[in-house]
Formats: sequence, C-alpha cells, structure tokens
Amino acid sequence: MGFQPWEYRPDAGFAEGTDLTGYTVVAVDGDVGHVEAAYDSRPAYLEVGIGSFFGREVMVPAGLVERIDSTEKKVYVDRTRDQIKDAPRFDQAHHLDYWESLGNYYSGTYMPPGDQM
Repeated sequence: MGFQPWEYRPDAGFAEGTDLTGYTVVAVDGDVGHVEAAYDSRPAYLEVGIGSFFGREVMVPAGLVERIDSTEKKVYVDRTRDQIKDAPRFDQAHHLDYWESLGNYYSGTYMPPGDQM
C-alpha cells in the first residue's frame, strides 16, 4: 500500500480519541512546533503552531506521523522542517483545492521506510 496522507499509519501508535493537543511535533531534523488541534476524522490531520519557528500554523496530514510517544508527549513525523515549512498554505477561498494540493505535496515528498535522503 502506498502513502495515505489522510489516515494514521497502523504502526504509528495512534488510538482513536487520543488528545494530542500540546504535544511537540518533531521532524527528522528537529522540533517543528506544538499541536494546537488534532482531527482524527477524514481527513485526519494535526494543526501545528510553529510560531517560534516560522510564525504561523501549518496542517500536518496524519499520514506523516511515524510514531507517537505519549510518555514524552511527542509526535514524530518523517519529513524535514523545511518540507513542512514549504508545504502549501491554507487559503480559505480555495479550501477544497487546498486539501488535495496538500495531499499531493506530501505524497511527492514521501520516502518509503529504508530509503535515505
């Protein structure tokens, strides 16, 4: 099965109903920000505040979540900080197109496990 941007991976450790608000989001090259809100319906995604890093919020599709550490309150994603920073921004006027473009963007940056950057 290929990359599914809008659902959690079976091995990510996500349990339905888990509140990830406040968890630190960790990219492959360091912290990105904190989960402001989590949506586990379809599309499933995290709204991440990256104010101290980029000065805005980004939507992170659930499919990027590699694992969740409930003890440390961290969500690990398999993209770099730049890949997250460079993702399409939410535009209220084009919100239906946004989800498709965001899914396509992250599908294009997907590295299957075992592949190195």
